[in-house]
Amino acid sequence: MSAPHFKIKQLAPAVVAACLLLGGGAAAQSAGEVEFSRGVGFAQSPGQVPRVLGKGLPLREGDRLTTAEGASAIIRLADGTRMTVRPNSELVLRQYQFKENTTEGNSMLMDLLRGGLRAITGGISKSSPNAARIQTNTATIGIRGTDFDVRVCGQECGAESAQVQERGRPNQVQASARMAGVRGDVNAVDGAGARRRLVDGGSVYPGEVIETGANTRAVVAFRDDTRVTLGASTRFRVDNFVFDEKNPGEGRFLASVLRGTMRALTGLIGKANTRNVGFATATATVGIRGTGLDIVCTGACAGEPPVGNESGLTLFTWLGSIVVSQQGQTALQVLQAGQGLFISATGMTPISAPPPQIDIQRPDQITLPANLFTTQSVPDNAEGVFVFVRDGHIEVTTSREVLQLGRNETGFANPNGLTARPLEIPKHIEFDRVVLPNTRNPALVSVLSDAGIRQSNVCR
Repeated sequence: MSAPHFKIKQLAPAVVAACLLLGGGAAAQSAGEVEFSRGVGFAQSPGQVPRVLGKGLPLREGDRLTTAEGASAIIRLADGTRMTVRPNSELVLRQYQFKENTTEGNSMLMDLLRGGLRAITGGISKSSPNAARIQTNTATIGIRGTDFDVRVCGQECGAESAQVQERGRPNQVQASARMAGVRGDVNAVDGAGARRRLVDGGSVYPGEVIETGANTRAVVAFRDDTRVTLGASTRFRVDNFVFDEKNPGEGRFLASVLRGTMRALTGLIGKANTRNVGFATATATVGIRGTGLDIVCTGACAGEPPVGNESGLTLFTWLGSIVVSQQGQTALQVLQAGQGLFISATGMTPISAPPPQIDIQRPDQITLPANLFTTQSVPDNAEGVFVFVRDGHIEVTTSREVLQLGRNETGFANPNGLTARPLEIPKHIEFDRVVLPNTRNPALVSVLSDAGIRQSNVCR
């Protein structure tokens, strides 16, 4: 009797370990927990029985979350990401790796098989532009640190829109410009000092300063087709940008080169009304006349000590003409194509061809991605993936196209791989009654929504 008893004691740890591995608990990283649930929903780890979604339920990498008709759940992940899983949805936490105080190895990959979610992302998406993604059968949603909704729509989305009597609002691009050809570290700093990383497709808004790092190159593509290429260690501020493609002459484009190197090709505003376009530095202001120009700002121009005889403000025109007004003086100088000017602490020196050597491309030699700002008709009952961005930056990638979305923009991808920005925000997004993940009292808000009482600015 003692021998079998001995064998059982020896085998017990192995049996326990095998059970844990079969359950997935030992291998799967803890991903987060459920903060709120309503209606019938489940979380299921591979090979395990479903667990009822309820407040405090732990979630693990690999879990499949499902919600029934009328059900929803708010989950909080370890990196601070919060998501509301919509009714009739199926979401798989395919990959989730997060360690605090490091950016290496952190990643989040989710499969949205049906339904949708409303999300406010956390540390993973902010640490790296490629670390967080949502996959659907139609498109991959690249998350760049943002607040957004995504829905996989069949006929149900159109049916929801059809029940709304109010009109949708225009799906207008609010960004002044988008980034392209980014090579290296580029950041945007707003008026409050908040900093965010810019990658290809990232939006830039009035009042923001674009800062490039060492060995960095980037193109800033504006909505009026103005193009600006920035060199390394440059600070470029968008002071004012107003543009209506139906009336470009009433537009306004004012920018400042605070430090570094810029090459610019002015667009539709400059062609319609040259008086409304200008570039400023600490040393001089530049008015344009339908222009391609270079600006290099160092030393006193950049608020820094002069370095030798080469620091100062260098201006050169390679297309059209510019009018230069030195700070503190009323005299104007006109520079035609092929002419330039160097302004230092000791005076001004004319520059003629050949132009100064600048190691970044002229913007007229760069091909920009398609669909940076365009909109087109997309019916609310279209089948595919709809994405709405309340804040931040989303990249929608299909087998055929890439669509960049910024603040308050809606995008769409159909099963054929075509993408578009709808002319209007679909009503099933604009008037969505599902609670946002940061709602303070989701139970109360859900009850009010069921009664037809909705919050103002629901989708925002």
